[in-house]
Amino acid sequence: MAKLDRKTIIQTGVATSSAAGRSPPCSWTCGVTTGDLAGKTLSIGARPVTVGADAGCDLVLSDPTVSRRHAEIRVSNDGVVVRDLGSTNGTFYRSSRITEVVLKADDAIRVGKTKLHISANSRPTVSPSSRRRFGGLVGESLPMREVFAVLELASPTDATVIIEGESGTGKELAARAIHDYSPRAKKPFVVVDCSATHEHLIDSHLYGHVRGAFTGAVSSRRGAFAEASGGTVFLDEIGELPLGSQAKLLRVVEAQTVQPLGSDKFVGVDARVVAATNRDLNRMVEEGTFRFDLYQRLAVVHIHIPPLRERVEDLAALILHFYEGRGVVPGPIAGENLKKMEAHDWPGNVRELRNVMERAWVLGGTGTMGSQFCKLRPWMQMTGRSQLSGSIDTALAFKEAKERWNQEFERRYLAAVIQEYGGNISRAAKHAGINRNHLRKLLVKYGLIDS
Repeated sequence: MAKLDRKTIIQTGVATSSAAGRSPPCSWTCGVTTGDLAGKTLSIGARPVTVGADAGCDLVLSDPTVSRRHAEIRVSNDGVVVRDLGSTNGTFYRSSRITEVVLKADDAIRVGKTKLHISANSRPTVSPSSRRRFGGLVGESLPMREVFAVLELASPTDATVIIEGESGTGKELAARAIHDYSPRAKKPFVVVDCSATHEHLIDSHLYGHVRGAFTGAVSSRRGAFAEASGGTVFLDEIGELPLGSQAKLLRVVEAQTVQPLGSDKFVGVDARVVAATNRDLNRMVEEGTFRFDLYQRLAVVHIHIPPLRERVEDLAALILHFYEGRGVVPGPIAGENLKKMEAHDWPGNVRELRNVMERAWVLGGTGTMGSQFCKLRPWMQMTGRSQLSGSIDTALAFKEAKERWNQEFERRYLAAVIQEYGGNISRAAKHAGINRNHLRKLLVKYGLIDS
């Protein structure tokens, strides 16, 4: 495998270990097995590569029977696709001349008189960083330090990035950090929420439109890619993008040009793409609701941010971080209430923790650890992991005990439904049979979304 550094990452890709198993194949190797260049290899990554005699090809061959641009090799959902580019002497697979063929690992082809061998590479991962924070992300756990290591490596490149994680884990903070630690930091960081933009308007939002392009287009508009030129476009909730828009986005990512709605001209753009989702794109690809080629093109760098329940050892560091944000230095962060917080399942993740801390500060001020944590005790008693399956607190009056039980049911039900529908409030509300605005108020109440 090629040395994993910033120069090779665009070809080989990189992933956190928790994402590697779900990540699409990103790196294959094409090796020369005959002739003077035997042993020479080419990494086949997210973009198609060319083979030929021309110096501009990715794999340059000195074989006189090879055409200037002989063949193109690209990764697909089924394997590696080799396409002949109209060569004089042809491209052969198992003695048959082909126009296009799909190869698996350890297959071979012949271009002219040169034999090429295709092999698959495991998607590389990295060792944990020594960092305890990266941008706005904070954590001391091994999974988070692995996330920091990938961010360190990927940020200075122009590699496209997919960030996976449940709602509230900090995906936008990771995207912002990638931008801030890149050469594009002084250029725009443009956020597009694919779940909040109407399906019929998403293309205009991304690529712009000219006056009169559609009813209501009373003036021309620059799209997000044009606004972010020189900087970064962050596509939040990419899993909500309709299939038709996915095809257009793939062309934009590969060609770095956009065609505003209503225009017959293409406009060049220079924007790095970082995308995020709380949905399982690998499963969506299998179901046919997300394009494999777009997934593979975006997931050159594939990051999974673990939920807070899987890294409770980060709680103390996160609490300290929130204190620092208020300019307050707390006492020791430990004791009974911290243990209760570690036992909580945190369906709203770090966002929920922040909301809990805000509630504590409102009730008890931002002074010592104990002064406001005593205000958390009723909340923590009500929301522990085992509360619903444990004994009923008969020390409470019937009405109060019932109210706490009902609140815990509401919180868990809402957390499960909003996660099942990938953070899409409209779909979750339809499933639950609740008015969308009412559901949103409940989600805010329980710290599952921002207000």
